[in-house]
Amino acid sequence: MMKPTEPALAAPDVPVSRWRLGSAWMVVAALFFGLMGLFVKLGAQHFSSTELVFWRTAFGTLTLGVAACWRRERFVTPHLRYHVQRGLIGYISLLLYFYAIAHLPLSTAVTLNYTSPLFLALLSVLVLRERLSARAVAALALGFVGVLLLLRPTLAGERWEAGLLGLGSGLLAGWSYLHVRELGRLGEPEWRVVFYFALISTVGGAVLMQFDRWHAVTATNVWLLLGLGLTATVAQLAMTRAYKVGRKLVAANLSYLTVVFSTLLGVLVWQDSLTLASFVAMTLIVISGILASRR
Repeated sequence: MMKPTEPALAAPDVPVSRWRLGSAWMVVAALFFGLMGLFVKLGAQHFSSTELVFWRTAFGTLTLGVAACWRRERFVTPHLRYHVQRGLIGYISLLLYFYAIAHLPLSTAVTLNYTSPLFLALLSVLVLRERLSARAVAALALGFVGVLLLLRPTLAGERWEAGLLGLGSGLLAGWSYLHVRELGRLGEPEWRVVFYFALISTVGGAVLMQFDRWHAVTATNVWLLLGLGLTATVAQLAMTRAYKVGRKLVAANLSYLTVVFSTLLGVLVWQDSLTLASFVAMTLIVISGILASRR
């Protein structure tokens, strides 16, 4: 799942009704990102993670491409190198995320992916030489305590590999957002950033699938692919709208509702049990992510 990280702040004089609408759009986005995870987990019974990523990004490439052509947008970009770097890192992150969803409880996989703000803050120090405030340092420490608590039963069991890959999806997502931020500073339109990510991921999936076996798309499983593509697209559009008309920090904080919705879906559909330690760990990660996004 990809989240914009450096949208412009809403103007101070934005009417209250408008930024409340932005908050509502982020709630919609969080719900549909949770539903996307639902379709990924259900689809994993019929398709590999590589196939699911391919169909999800192919749907996005088609819809974004058609919309751009309708608006007569320009696809040519002077920053292709940044797009390729961001696309490859983001694609691998999405692969790991979908694999984690397929092999872990939905709430655990989603929470591990939502460690990306922590890794973004850490990478900003290591790569961009930025300085962190005391609050940001405390947020990182708090977040990684939560990660250890959440991964402890997974690492002790048979699904330790999926747990580490899920954490890796958060790391790579944070790294990908560094490129998103740089593209934003270069003045690259948001639609083009999302389009090239989807395009590069689709091409990457098509290449990888040459070394794997395609599973047949039938009348009994095509609804899973359509649901995956539709929920991901609606979530992306709603999130974009939320950041455009709402307040950045409010929208960023509300994005963590995806963890809540995913937990509820896991309980309702698969009867996932949530231990006290897991609940505490998820709470720590969410709080630390909110604090890290305010650095």
